[in-house]
Amino acid sequence: MKLFDVYPLFDINIVRGKGCHVWDEQGTEYLDLYGGHAVISIGHAHPHYVEMISKQVATLGFYSNSVINKLQVQLAERLGKACGYDDYQLFLINSGAEANENALKLASFHNGRTRIISFAKAFHGRTSLAVEVTDNPKIIAPVNANRHVTYLPLNDTEAMKAELRKGDVCAVIIEGIQGVGGIQLPTDDFMQALREECTAAGTVLILDEIQSGYGRSGKFFAHQYAGIRPDMITVAKGIGNGFPMGAVLISPEFKPVYGQLGTTFGGNHLACAAALAVLDVIEGEGLIENAARVGTYLLEELKKLPQIKDVRGRGLMIGLEFEQPIKELRTRLLKEQHVFTGVSGTNVVRLLPPLCLSMDEANRFLERFAKVLG
Repeated sequence: MKLFDVYPLFDINIVRGKGCHVWDEQGTEYLDLYGGHAVISIGHAHPHYVEMISKQVATLGFYSNSVINKLQVQLAERLGKACGYDDYQLFLINSGAEANENALKLASFHNGRTRIISFAKAFHGRTSLAVEVTDNPKIIAPVNANRHVTYLPLNDTEAMKAELRKGDVCAVIIEGIQGVGGIQLPTDDFMQALREECTAAGTVLILDEIQSGYGRSGKFFAHQYAGIRPDMITVAKGIGNGFPMGAVLISPEFKPVYGQLGTTFGGNHLACAAALAVLDVIEGEGLIENAARVGTYLLEELKKLPQIKDVRGRGLMIGLEFEQPIKELRTRLLKEQHVFTGVSGTNVVRLLPPLCLSMDEANRFLERFAKVLG
């Protein structure tokens, strides 16, 4: 049997990592400015993280959520305090797509509606909202037999108000910062207006913080720059530093019912140990503050480079847009300068490094990047 070939892969076999660095099987060292699609929040192979998971493997490993798991309770308490949502409820699952699917399901249970609003170039996983990264300002796209999605232009307040005032919208789902869509930021004014309109219309507001959350923006959640509180927040990626995990943070306005949601692997002992270790390190090493400080520095320095059409982002979630396709530039950066980066579409380089990226490592990236820019 061979692999189902749907991903273009670099011919590099990574065998070891530490902090913001990885090594291939030939011993070549790479600076990691991508963190595996933003999943590496506290750095590769952090010793505390390794110890926490190793202890759990040695004592139990995995058990399904059919018994009391005190680690889940600990995680809910710790996460609530860390992110400022200690009055919310936590539902643990396995991935970002699953988090969004459960959030949309809860929204439909809550108000009985089926229409969803999302935004152009949005990406919310490969199940709930299958139409992705579209430039069409408004598409009515069937997602399944009982749900339709209306895509609107991001930051178009009037279009958003017009749709919500029809009174039939179940939920609005929006990323704190668009990731796959090229690091597009909703404005604070737009987010505040969106919160007001959703409240008035009885529409559930879901903040997808799967890529932009867990400190990456310089705050725990990117939407906190706008000073709003959504009805639900979906997280994954950085929650477990690469361990498969996702979650929905749910307003106390939603009342749980037995059998309403379910999961086999969600919130298992290994995943909870990983997530608790992540919170330990984020808090103990001040990684959110570090993301804000180093990210601000990177944004300022990158804006000085005339070859880049646009530099945008917050914290350590940065997009670099070029006039021309960036495939060759990114390949040269990897092969010649040994730096991993990401991509969005054909013209945007994405930077999503571990939140422990130091000023020294940021400067090393800038030096190497300048070399390939010429």
